[in-house]
Amino acid sequence: MNPLRRLVRSLVTVLLGVVAGMVVPAPTLAAGLEPVTSFGSNPGNLSMYVYRPNGLPAGAPAVVLLHGCTQNAAGYFANSGWRTFADRWRFALVLPEQKIANNASSCFTWFAAGDTGRDQGEALSVRQMVDRAVTGYGLDPRRVFVSGLSAGAAMSAVMLAAYPDVFAAGSVVAGLPYWCATSLIQAGTCQYWPPDRTPAQWGDLVRAAYPGYAGQRPRVAVWQGRADHTVVPANAVELRDQFTNVLGIPAQPSSTSSLPAGTTLEVYGADQVRLYQVAGMGHGTPVDPGPAAEQCGTVTAYFLDTICSAYHDALFFGLGAGGGAGPPEL
Repeated sequence: MNPLRRLVRSLVTVLLGVVAGMVVPAPTLAAGLEPVTSFGSNPGNLSMYVYRPNGLPAGAPAVVLLHGCTQNAAGYFANSGWRTFADRWRFALVLPEQKIANNASSCFTWFAAGDTGRDQGEALSVRQMVDRAVTGYGLDPRRVFVSGLSAGAAMSAVMLAAYPDVFAAGSVVAGLPYWCATSLIQAGTCQYWPPDRTPAQWGDLVRAAYPGYAGQRPRVAVWQGRADHTVVPANAVELRDQFTNVLGIPAQPSSTSSLPAGTTLEVYGADQVRLYQVAGMGHGTPVDPGPAAEQCGTVTAYFLDTICSAYHDALFFGLGAGGGAGPPEL
């Protein structure tokens, strides 16, 4: 890697990854998580891990999970709650992991053109992981989904923009719009003061990620804590504007409902975009530990005791019992 590029990527440690000077210790490899050492040219220099529940049937779906800064694949797998539903509803998990050699705080490089364009850098590495999982484990290429937190959420938006032909739907948790930033300085600005672009301007940025693409666009869920001071709630509004425009639907909700933990759910179009806003929640992935069907996860740094976002996302992706298109509350 070019030394200057490595320096720029490392400088992003001040962004999205350190809150009040706290760095989260990296957990050891979680049980059941398999390292995959060969998955293509890997231009982004990422690591790949896979979780396959016992007895996973042929043609099963897959969810790509992108961790946040100061996290790793094992920690996100262990705490986010996604394993609960992979076991229950029989789908695989693919977990990319950033390397310390690329970024001292393990942040995905969601703002650099060389890592966020189609068939480039980290974005291409994640795409190659999907290809490896689909071909190597007999998964269904039509049912591949992506979700992430913070810098991983911003990279989730990157994957939805650059690879609408790969992902059927995605979830952006405390993230930022695609192409909100194209430099380190802009990245910091976007966190706290995202540009107030029109929906069409935001949508044009996504369309430019894969010029000429005329196929079906992924459905998108956006999660945001109303008390998030690391990635401010205005980013969720801009994400909503971006993806409703790309999907050709109004930026006004077709329905609004109340969920547990002070969560408001706005649905756009024919359930093509969702915006979840959690009252009083700061920066992190919403979890809700417990044995009930709608509960999941572990409360620790950046995993916040509110509502099980993995449950609602899995149903939004159509991964629940019977493969339905949405959860019961709709």
